[in-house]
Amino acid sequence: MPLATPVPTRAVDTHCPYCALQCGMSLDGARVAPRDFPVNAGGLCQKGWTSGELLTSPSRLTTPLIRVDGELRPATWGRALDLVARRLTEIRAAKGADSVAVFGGGGLTNEKAYLLGKFARVALGTSQIDYNGRFCMSSAAAAGIKAFGADRGMPFPVTDLADADAVLLIGANPAETMPPFTQHLRGADLIVVDPRRTPTAELAGLHLAPAPGTDLALAQGILHAVVADGLLDQSYVDGRTNGFEQLWRSVAAWWPERVEQVTGVSAADQRHAAAKLAAARNAYVLTARGTEQHANGTAMVNAWINLALALGLPGRKGSGFGCLTGQGNGQGGREHGQKADQLPGYRKIDDPAAREYVAGVWGVPPESLPGPGRSAVELLEALGTEDGPSALMVFGSNLVVSAPRAGNIQEKVSSLDFLVVSDLVLSETAAMADVVLPVTQWAEEDGTMTNLEGRILLRRKAIDPPSGVKTDLYVLSELARRFGQPDGRFPTDAETVFTELRQASKGGVADYSGITYDRLRDGEALYWPVPAESHPGTPRMFLDRFAHPDGRARFVPVDHVGPAEPPDAEFPLQATTGRVLQHYQSGAQTRLVKELNDVVAEAFVEVHPDTAARAGLAEGDLAVVRSRRGETVARVRCVPSLRPDLVFLPFHFPGEGRANLLTNPALDPTSRMPEFKVCAVAIAPAGVVA
Repeated sequence: MPLATPVPTRAVDTHCPYCALQCGMSLDGARVAPRDFPVNAGGLCQKGWTSGELLTSPSRLTTPLIRVDGELRPATWGRALDLVARRLTEIRAAKGADSVAVFGGGGLTNEKAYLLGKFARVALGTSQIDYNGRFCMSSAAAAGIKAFGADRGMPFPVTDLADADAVLLIGANPAETMPPFTQHLRGADLIVVDPRRTPTAELAGLHLAPAPGTDLALAQGILHAVVADGLLDQSYVDGRTNGFEQLWRSVAAWWPERVEQVTGVSAADQRHAAAKLAAARNAYVLTARGTEQHANGTAMVNAWINLALALGLPGRKGSGFGCLTGQGNGQGGREHGQKADQLPGYRKIDDPAAREYVAGVWGVPPESLPGPGRSAVELLEALGTEDGPSALMVFGSNLVVSAPRAGNIQEKVSSLDFLVVSDLVLSETAAMADVVLPVTQWAEEDGTMTNLEGRILLRRKAIDPPSGVKTDLYVLSELARRFGQPDGRFPTDAETVFTELRQASKGGVADYSGITYDRLRDGEALYWPVPAESHPGTPRMFLDRFAHPDGRARFVPVDHVGPAEPPDAEFPLQATTGRVLQHYQSGAQTRLVKELNDVVAEAFVEVHPDTAARAGLAEGDLAVVRSRRGETVARVRCVPSLRPDLVFLPFHFPGEGRANLLTNPALDPTSRMPEFKVCAVAIAPAGVVA
């Protein structure tokens, strides 16, 4: 039966449960209304408008489930948690602490992300923790740290974009993925880099459509034009950067005509883009997943940062470089300990001083903390192997749909001795678990989120959860107690956890120590770092200096290498993946909302009409798309604007419609991000054996 409609005592101001824009909204029961918050200015996308439907979904989990004789059956919380504690204790005793792994999510609140990292390292003693944000922001983060010394996706408020004269947007489709964002681009001369003619590209004055995997070469060509045409901001380069001469050695060989041969983007358009950006009084360069989710994604982002630095944009009010974070807490989720190599405050786990400080906050010896663990893909690939984890705890992620080479990951998850999933619905991953724990969702708990501009937001509890549903903080606290941790070390109250997070982050790059719930309740706009309660926050970073010791930004020499898997005779096309307006991430939530699912109910593949015809396909046919890793079945959509060598699949669908059955787990050497955005494929009518 559907859950009863929640009835709060009053409407509550809160934030959308989906992307990192974190649009402001008010919630009255399950009724959503937009509010005048800076990032959305009273607007919401279709997902935001319908988000209240999740609160009354009949698919909601309301009781723990344990697997008995192959079937998931209802259980009490006590029985479920006792079983988890007993099995994990047995596995750890037999195989060591690293035999238990933890996988988190970029949608978890800061409090959950923080306590999850602490739980893994203190209660479990495992180094094997990472999260799905590794699939999202890791290349942009690594590039930002190399160039600027710190990573904050957008080191300026979104509202600054309203004064831009020109914006270069690379690998982003906000008209579908975060529609309210596009209002901030209305006054700018928009240049969009994307191999597809997306709804965002339709808004652009100049659309550059490079061959998939060639963005870095395109960035080099535009930068070459900047220098060759006398558009370099020499005073900025001399006064605020290091390394331009070394960079130029790698760029000099990439004149626009050569780049045209590699990318397909005309030399004239490259020079046109350079001239537009250089002529603008205020300009921004913004990247997103399309240019980041590659086996050389860190280098790709550094190439675009190099262009921004050559134009004198970063660290100047009214201009800059930034990346559009995807998941709701993609920024905060990577700052406080979910990543394999990090401790709270964006500290490195192999830094002795960081270990000593955080261990002191936690009340444990520094030497008891494990070192760095495996990154997300490497962790998942190791599941069930001789030296890999035998048990896995998953919080806020749907691995068997969202991970690259998803069929292989499903097999890895199936091979585990024990799987625990905390979720609000029975996702495809939860359905495989030995224990499923039903937890609260966005409107049923307090917690903070850090949006794409580094602003910390208080997402308030608006309604009570259904009877039988607990918070993730409760799950971690109760399990920690069963593992022998002292009372109080793992609090269940979000504000109490945040108070500890503030202390643990103090002095780190992402310093939250001056942020309090009271300041957030009072409506203060607090962008980290906020190193003291008297500090107003840092809406614009790098205005005086960059975060390197000498205060200068770094040009990072890079070179084009192309996709890890180029097309060949057997797999002559390239596939890319992405989101559509109506769905979000693995679709575990949005596929439960009728209004959204009625619009896009199944997997589809966009194909150029000529490419479809050569494969014996027409509009509406079912096609099989194959790669070296698997095949997916999808409905054909013929798109005349698409490159003939490219197909596009959204990644929101389960089963045989999973786009990630195809994708390549080849990893970036720095960020360890997989190459989601391009792989070699072939296409044929469904039912036809190749």
